[in-house]
Amino acid sequence: MKKNSSNNTDLRENNIVFGRNPVIEALKSGMTADTLYICGDGGSLGMIRKLASEKGAVIKEVRGEKLDRLSGGGNHQGVVLEGACAEYVSVDDILEISRKNDKRAFIIICDGISDPHNLGAIIRTAETAGADGVIIPKRNSCGLNATVFKTSAGAVSYVPVARVPNLVSAIEYLKKNNVWIYGTDISGTDCYENDFTGNCAFVIGSEGKGISRLVKEKCDFLLKLPMYGNINSLNASVSAGIFMYETVRQRRISK
Repeated sequence: MKKNSSNNTDLRENNIVFGRNPVIEALKSGMTADTLYICGDGGSLGMIRKLASEKGAVIKEVRGEKLDRLSGGGNHQGVVLEGACAEYVSVDDILEISRKNDKRAFIIICDGISDPHNLGAIIRTAETAGADGVIIPKRNSCGLNATVFKTSAGAVSYVPVARVPNLVSAIEYLKKNNVWIYGTDISGTDCYENDFTGNCAFVIGSEGKGISRLVKEKCDFLLKLPMYGNINSLNASVSAGIFMYETVRQRRISK
């Protein structure tokens, strides 16, 4: 009994709700839904899918074994809901920050960052560097789960995060709003030879695949970090931090 009590406490702290009726109530309440994990189609699962979709949650079809792990072996009845640790905002909300403060836009775009530790670290650095916000895709990316919150050291509470259905469309919208898009890629030019004093957004790709082809094609510039050792890549959050603080450095000098 003691072990089950501990597991239930951990699940509550991680914003995990399981079981059909509890999930329905959570979706009808003010809980910010991040991801719905579901197995099957019978009974009330159809309504749960509809409610989750209306809440903007990512819906993932999984096997029962996955639900067993997420629920800590609890009676999940084919459904587990993971809540977000912060409210998502729109891309316009992020752009409005720079407009309101009469400063140049400074945005981080994460393309396929599925490791919550990496996303949390990027958000943490974005907060300390004074970035306006972070944009993540709805698919092929982790959301604002409890691990992201912990890794960010609470920075998720201060950095606006927009989750968009299509990164290419979001990038096109930023470009229409006079934001230069800098993609990070090994084929790019040395980042220290570029000017980041204007409105800018940096696209950080996943460690395994980098930025996707369609996103890369929409970038105005491609950047790389100079490498002098035997390893030709850095952790995604480390790379993001270097680009962010080079931006901070240039903007301080240009004042």
